[in-house]
Amino acid sequence: MKVTLINAPSMGAVEVCEEAAVMSTQSGKPMQALRAVIRSGHDSVLEHASFTFKIEGVSRVLLAQLTRHRIASFTVLSQRYVNQEDQSCIVPATIRNNAEVYAVYEALIQRIGRFYHAMIESGIPKEDARYILPEGTTTDLIMSMNARELGHFFRLRCCNRAQQEIRDLADAMLRILRRQYPELFGQAGPACLRGECHEAKPCGHPRKQEEWNAKDDE
Repeated sequence: MKVTLINAPSMGAVEVCEEAAVMSTQSGKPMQALRAVIRSGHDSVLEHASFTFKIEGVSRVLLAQLTRHRIASFTVLSQRYVNQEDQSCIVPATIRNNAEVYAVYEALIQRIGRFYHAMIESGIPKEDARYILPEGTTTDLIMSMNARELGHFFRLRCCNRAQQEIRDLADAMLRILRRQYPELFGQAGPACLRGECHEAKPCGHPRKQEEWNAKDDE
């Protein structure tokens, strides 16, 4: 998985949100106004700053989860037009760590790959041959979200109850944004960072701010 921030507001993400906060509160101190409205939960000011990420080497399983976040824009590598013979397949650690299961898994993936190739060679359109491809097939995408929706995304997907792959993605995105825009994302993350948990079955191991702070120095 590779995650790159490729676009942010040209005026400056923080400045845009500060301007909105000052407009809302008629305060003459931009950063003070921004902190006050965020602390009060008036997050609409964060909708004026949007961020675009290039995300490479993730599974279609992750893509299905990601597109449930509806206040976002997505452009995804097309399986209709792009030959998938060279695409790899994500293997969850639980499968990779079970030697017997992993051997069968790998054999099936290779067999599917051979059959996909055979269909393409026989004249089956790529848009139809793709129906045989596993959900674990890797893909690339461009995703844009505003800062408010990113905060919601991090609350859900940085949680220990989220699936590992999308949690890794959320962690990588948050790491970038915390480093570059601490004023907007310094307190972002799962609800347990604020002493809350809305999961029906809590993990029992709330995450800590230090997990991201330490990684910022890598």
